[in-house]
Amino acid sequence: MRLALACLAAAAIVIAAVWAWLGAPVVMSQTPLKPGEKLYCLSYAPYRGTQTPFDKETHIPAAQIDADLRQLAKLTDCVRIYAVNQGLEAVPALAAKHGLRVLLGLWLSRDAESNKKEVETAIELANRYPDTVRAVIVGNEVLLRGDLSANDLASTIRTVKARVKVPVTYADVWDFWLRNRDVAAAVDFITIHILPYWEDFPISADQAAAHVGAIRRQMAAAFPGKDILIGEVGWPSAGRMREGALPSPANQARVIQDVVALAKREHFNANIIEAYDAPWKRALEGTVGGHWGLFTDGRERKFAWGAAVSNHPYWRWQAAGGIVFAVLVFAAAFVARRKDVAPRAPAWLAVTANAIAGGVLIGWTIENVPLESLGVAGWTRSLALTAVTFLSPLVLSGAATRGTVLPRLARLIGPADGRVRDALAIAVGVVLIATLLLAILVALGLVFDPRYKDFPFAPLTAAIVPLLTLSLAGKPGDGRGGAAELGAAALLALSVIYIVPDEGLANWQSLWLCAALVGFAITLTRVRDAPG
Repeated sequence: MRLALACLAAAAIVIAAVWAWLGAPVVMSQTPLKPGEKLYCLSYAPYRGTQTPFDKETHIPAAQIDADLRQLAKLTDCVRIYAVNQGLEAVPALAAKHGLRVLLGLWLSRDAESNKKEVETAIELANRYPDTVRAVIVGNEVLLRGDLSANDLASTIRTVKARVKVPVTYADVWDFWLRNRDVAAAVDFITIHILPYWEDFPISADQAAAHVGAIRRQMAAAFPGKDILIGEVGWPSAGRMREGALPSPANQARVIQDVVALAKREHFNANIIEAYDAPWKRALEGTVGGHWGLFTDGRERKFAWGAAVSNHPYWRWQAAGGIVFAVLVFAAAFVARRKDVAPRAPAWLAVTANAIAGGVLIGWTIENVPLESLGVAGWTRSLALTAVTFLSPLVLSGAATRGTVLPRLARLIGPADGRVRDALAIAVGVVLIATLLLAILVALGLVFDPRYKDFPFAPLTAAIVPLLTLSLAGKPGDGRGGAAELGAAALLALSVIYIVPDEGLANWQSLWLCAALVGFAITLTRVRDAPG
């Protein structure tokens, strides 16, 4: 009993210490803005909640836009919009009301009729509000998407330019300007997008501002005589890593403030993407696509200029919940133990490892559920991962103190006369099967379609550690490993061999997840509870 209490105390201390470290605020450099100074411009899309531009019936009420612009006017002098439909045509008038300028974008696609409407509406608005519209942006990343040829795009730009009195430009990722230099002749100035996170070779947050400056200077040299506006630059606050590029609240605050400071030093203008998180983008770009806003979808500011930022602002609650969970893990182990045989020290050490893994990672798992869940399939996956995160430490800790071994899959789903009968062994088997299915789903997703897939390292680690500790704490049976277990272990190992180099050694989310998958593969090779 004393050993168990000592182990519990140690687990509680570790959980509290880890969460204090994870939640420690990251100190930012001095604010780049003077008192009362505002951003040059900020990308704005008014869609909230389930509103989406993909639904042609969507129409944003003017009152909703008005409320947004009232809030944004405290932060920026200008908003950039990307289309003039679905209620966005009200933006110039409402912007004028709040003292804001507008970079007026019109959306070009492969739909010629829609393009014509966008062009006519944008021209009419630019001419009606010449003191509000800073410039007309004819199309956004049209060349990137391949929706129009460079010649057709340039022709549309010239058509708009001939009919408005404000400057006219086009916006695209910086390297697409280099591939389509003739388009530059049609515009008054060049608008480039520099998103360090999305570069073909991703840039880490600490190097992002320097990268932005280098690309801007390269573009200025490539197009002498043309002003260069950075039309999009920003950083996501949540989502999967790309090599060393980590989305996080602290990194978002750092990158944006570094870029604003650089723009002031080198005297160029930059439009920050974006004002609000955009849930609808998650259908296109995964978790990361919906978290580029300076404000949440609920219109809450994510950080203040110059203030320290915590990546886990509720870490105290997560630490407290983790300690409570650790108590439950030890309670489950104590209740399940055999009354006639005291658990050996390795069993309590296994329980301690389970309690620490669950206590640290369960709060992280719950924090990520609303961020990483989209649609029925997404929520089902996240809730299933959360379920094994809860159940595995509890069930497997009881199995450790009771001396229950991991059952082979054949004894769980095979012929009825060979199945396990013990309730705890059945519970262990259910956790094993559920974790195996989820691990294979995650591994194959990262092999065959990885670009927008998250790394669920927290829930899978919390589920796999108890399975691994049970396999290591007890002796495997005398039988041979089952074909199903060995096949699954090989599948996970092969997936890891592909994922690690594909994601890069700088991606700690990938490395962490792959380490958990390797641990699970080892566990599966040790499942020999009965003669084969």
